[in-house]
Amino acid sequence: MIEVIYILWLRQIKHYWRSKARLLGSLGQPLLFLVTFGFGFGPMYTRASGGADYMDFLAPGIVSMSILFTAVFSGLEVIWDRQFGFLKETLVAPISRTEIMIGKTLGGATIAMIQGLIVLSLTYVLGFRIPDLASLGLGLVFMFLIAIFFTGLGLAIASKMKDMHGFQLIMNFLIMPIFFLSGALFPLENLPSAIYFISRIDPLTYGVDGLRGAIAGISMFGVYYDLAVIGLLSIIICAVGTVFFSKTEA
Repeated sequence: MIEVIYILWLRQIKHYWRSKARLLGSLGQPLLFLVTFGFGFGPMYTRASGGADYMDFLAPGIVSMSILFTAVFSGLEVIWDRQFGFLKETLVAPISRTEIMIGKTLGGATIAMIQGLIVLSLTYVLGFRIPDLASLGLGLVFMFLIAIFFTGLGLAIASKMKDMHGFQLIMNFLIMPIFFLSGALFPLENLPSAIYFISRIDPLTYGVDGLRGAIAGISMFGVYYDLAVIGLLSIIICAVGTVFFSKTEA
């Protein structure tokens, strides 16, 4: 079982590493958000918050954004494999579909983590600092859980689709509201009640708040509450994704 999962994981890592354009291109949007929002809205945030640094608030949100976008689009590999016949070969192999799902989820999550770590390193250039190694360790846990949840979500949806363009449209329709309503760019306090309610049922909200609490010391709900919520949601979405994938056809 472990060997099968490792091979599927390694295949995705090799695909990612060989696509240098994908690696570099995926850094453009996070860097744009960091520069434009960080320096554009920074002075307003500092005045409104009584002197707090907006980069401390923004950096965890942009790291989460990078993980979110990379993770959910890992589902494209399932559709790509279906179109070119590799999925059929995998499904008829003497291995369980649960092993396939685990391998693909860990592969997509690892790639998302790498992207998140690259963006996190870029935030250091712009002045963001993590206070200590313990904070970094806890932050890595949140980054991993965000990656697992949204990789599982992307694979679950992809297992029910055959159209690559349709998958991209659905993902864009889902992930933009998920990102903007998560509190990644602005505080959730004093929002209209309807928007606040939607933010509270947004899974990324707890990932962003937990990561921000871990590496920047700014948390609205409490780090361990966020950890429990995003951890439970990750388990649930992986279980749902496994059920969906077990019924998929090549």
